[in-house]
Amino acid sequence: MISNSETRNPHPETHNYTLNCNGRLVELDTPKIMGILNLTPDSFSDGGKFNSEKSALEHAEKLLKDGAEIIDIGPQSTRPNAEFLSSKQEIDRIGNIISQIKKEFPEALISLDTFYAETVKFGFNEGIDMINDISGGQYDDQMFDVAGETKLPYILMHVNLSYETMHDKVKFDDITLEVNRYFSQKTNELLEKGVKDIILDPGFGFGKTVEDQMKMIGETEYLGFGKFPLLIGISRKSFIYKPLGKSPMDINEETQKLHWKVLEQGAKILRVHDVAETAVSIRPFCEKNKKC
Repeated sequence: MISNSETRNPHPETHNYTLNCNGRLVELDTPKIMGILNLTPDSFSDGGKFNSEKSALEHAEKLLKDGAEIIDIGPQSTRPNAEFLSSKQEIDRIGNIISQIKKEFPEALISLDTFYAETVKFGFNEGIDMINDISGGQYDDQMFDVAGETKLPYILMHVNLSYETMHDKVKFDDITLEVNRYFSQKTNELLEKGVKDIILDPGFGFGKTVEDQMKMIGETEYLGFGKFPLLIGISRKSFIYKPLGKSPMDINEETQKLHWKVLEQGAKILRVHDVAETAVSIRPFCEKNKKC
């Protein structure tokens, strides 16, 4: 059994990481903001707003101006009871958006949020810089192979075993130990496939109780053994707004306080909807830690 003392990363601020993003070296010595660009009609808080090429480009521009360095493009909603799409439907929905963003904003890093290997292949040809797979390779057995072939950074998220059960609530004896066991197994598999740059995502909002998610916030420094950078995605998540009796759009203050907590424990990337607010709120953290 892994104990908390064994998983503790006592000096998270000392860990710097470099990602090879499609030939471009990206230092994670300062916190990075990943702005969410949903191309979906049914995402829970912004569905239908950016599912045309024009609106997607306009939103990408806004995300970058507001302070995002990474744009995470999602062609399929993974909220509870969302419409299930095939890889072909995802690719059709993406269309030329990736290549157009790359053309208009060459400085932008683009992450593709998909659990399909074929969608990754398409995205790679269009110019994506990293893979954001919420399934940990569990929903498509070709995903790890394709990740190894492309050599792109791979975001590994903790999630339940199947698409059908991804949102089923599980109460773990110790969520930190469970997530670390999962990360240990999956990172070994990815390394064997030739994936060199791995980013860990604990999977807030996916099949975890409110109590376990708050525990993960408090124990962020224990996650991932300090070997890989952490991405934290808590933007507009129900474990924050439901206990407060608020809507997803009304928890910015609470979310930013939690962002500070995870950054102080070594998190490197924040995946958010509200980029401008996040950029303002983390600036004092950067100044305090001389990471601007």
